[in-house]
Amino acid sequence: MILRKFTAFHKNQAGFFSLIEIVATLAISGIIALGATMANGQVINQTVKNNDYTTANRHVLNAIRWISRDAQMAQTIENWENFPLADNLTLSWTTWDNQFNQAVYSVDAANGQLRRLYTVADEPPQELLIAQYVKIDPASSNCTWDNRELTLSITGSVGVGNHIISVQKSKTIISRPNL
Repeated sequence: MILRKFTAFHKNQAGFFSLIEIVATLAISGIIALGATMANGQVINQTVKNNDYTTANRHVLNAIRWISRDAQMAQTIENWENFPLADNLTLSWTTWDNQFNQAVYSVDAANGQLRRLYTVADEPPQELLIAQYVKIDPASSNCTWDNRELTLSITGSVGVGNHIISVQKSKTIISRPNL
C-alpha cells in the first residue's frame, strides 16, 4: 500500500532532477575540485623545493669530495686565502714514482661553476666541471689553513626569487706531510 502511494506520487517526475539538486551537486563538486587543485599545487611546490635542495646538496658534497681527495694527497696548498673569491686553490704533490701532480680549483663568479684543472707530469691538463651553483661570498664559501688542516666551507644556492634554497657544508681535511 505504501509502495503504491510512493510510486503514484513520483510517477509524473519521470527521472528529472530539480534545480536545487543540480546546484547542490555542482557546489559540492566545485569544493572537491578546489581542494584537489590546492593539494596538487602544494605537492608541486614541495617537489620543487625538494629538488632544489637535493641539487644544491649534491653539488656541494661533490665539490667537497673532490677537494678533500686532492687535499689529502697534497704536499703543498697555495692560494687558499681568497678561495673561492679571487684566487685559484692549488694543490700539488709528488707520487711515489716521482710524478708531479697538480690540481687547480677555480670558481667562475658569473655562473657559480667550480672547475678542476688536473695535471700529471708533462701530460696535457684535464679540465672537469665539479659543481655548479656555488655561492661566491666570503661568509658563505671560504677556505682556511692551519697547521696541515684545510677547513673548507662551501655553500650552494639553487632557485629563483623568494624560492632560493641554500645548503652549506663544511669539512676539515688533514693533508699528508711533505716527503
